[in-house]
Amino acid sequence: MLTRDEILKVYATGPDAVVALVEQLQATQTQLRQQILVLTARVAELENRLNTDSHNSHKPPSTDGPTKLPPRRSRRKRSGKKSGGQPGHPGVTLVQVEQPDKVMTYAATACGQCGAALAAAPVVKRERRQVMDLPPIQPQVTEYQVLHQCCPQCQAVTSGQFPPDVTQPIQYGPDVKALAVYLQEYQHLPFERTQEFFRDVCHLPLSEGTLAEARATCAEQLEPVENAIKHALSQAPVLNCDETGLRVAGHTDWLHVASTALLTYLARHAKRGREAMTEIGLLPIYKGTAVHDGLGAYFRYECQHALCNVHLLRDLTAVSESTRQRWPQGMADLLLEIKARVARALAAGQKQLTGRQIDTFTGQYQHLFQCGLRSNPPPSRTGRRGRPNQGPIRSLLLRLKKHQAAVLAFMHDFRVPPQGQQPGRARPAHGQGPSENRRRFSQSARGRHFLPHPRLHFHHAQAGSQPLGRTPQRFCRSNPHAALDG
Repeated sequence: MLTRDEILKVYATGPDAVVALVEQLQATQTQLRQQILVLTARVAELENRLNTDSHNSHKPPSTDGPTKLPPRRSRRKRSGKKSGGQPGHPGVTLVQVEQPDKVMTYAATACGQCGAALAAAPVVKRERRQVMDLPPIQPQVTEYQVLHQCCPQCQAVTSGQFPPDVTQPIQYGPDVKALAVYLQEYQHLPFERTQEFFRDVCHLPLSEGTLAEARATCAEQLEPVENAIKHALSQAPVLNCDETGLRVAGHTDWLHVASTALLTYLARHAKRGREAMTEIGLLPIYKGTAVHDGLGAYFRYECQHALCNVHLLRDLTAVSESTRQRWPQGMADLLLEIKARVARALAAGQKQLTGRQIDTFTGQYQHLFQCGLRSNPPPSRTGRRGRPNQGPIRSLLLRLKKHQAAVLAFMHDFRVPPQGQQPGRARPAHGQGPSENRRRFSQSARGRHFLPHPRLHFHHAQAGSQPLGRTPQRFCRSNPHAALDG
């Protein structure tokens, strides 16, 4: 800051000195204005980051923290129905069985009115109540004996053969290993807690090595199933894709998910983008419609694309709450209106919307993102090299403009869902602490291929248990090969 005397001294020097001082002040002012713009944008970005949670961003609900979230306006409309089960809902309740395993009979010894003995009295009514419980859980040990027999004619000794899967003097059977894999891969129990379960409940002292071997055996025998699922997904008309970060052995890896309503394929990779997708090998050969979150790597592949509108609705909610502009809510309402119209058309047996409906919705869509572009002009250049940062709001608008066909794909093709929710439901995989290495997690992901929808049941064949991984048909809702062929 110049003092009055310094300003007068410059004035007395002459016009050239005054002009130089003013130019210097203008340059400083321009520089400060640019810094203010940058800092203002940074403050707004940090404020928006603090105001984001699972309802207006891609963050999972687990990141919301223990604080109570403020009430949010739900997009769901009131149906007018009462809460609870609706008419026709099957419900779930205990039902008595016709053939109980054990029957306990309780009879009175004397008449409650006169005291006469009732030992030989006829039964006029039998009232039944049943209690379902578990039998005592004890290991069942089966001993296999091979007999060595001496031939009565030549005196040679010949022995029988043990079953192929009985290779040790003492070992755990396939049902124990199947239960161990189920607890770890579906119920997500770590090694120590799985060992505690078997020790406390089943009285079996399983070691960590036994658990790891069971998982490796399961992964090896499920490889043909994995390849069949991958091939079937490559032929699906619509494929839901997603990727999520997770910690494995102290590193951040990525779990890639591809699924339909019946099939799920999981693959772990150290990368998230195109390198990982190419190495996994599904998207490079896929020719149908891939539903995804808009990650740039997906658009590198020569298939049709559809964007998950759930992600877009969260982004629009965040913009609406941070700016109070009207176009985000209008765009969200439009997408929901199109979804409802498509649902009504499907219910009426229609295969597509009318041309007039499509043109009307398309015009409204283009009008809304044009309003957004006018409300959010391009940022001024900062003097730095390269393209200036467009910011999250304008980046969202440019995405809506560039990928209009992908956003509205569900309006043109009723097979395409408006939201790709299937991958999120089918990816409860996890890494089990710092001791869990990448090889074990890859085995875990393969085990999940067969366990995403039905709960695992255990089957003990009379002629010998099913080998681990060669699962009976009732593990799935139908024959797995029939499901793959469909």
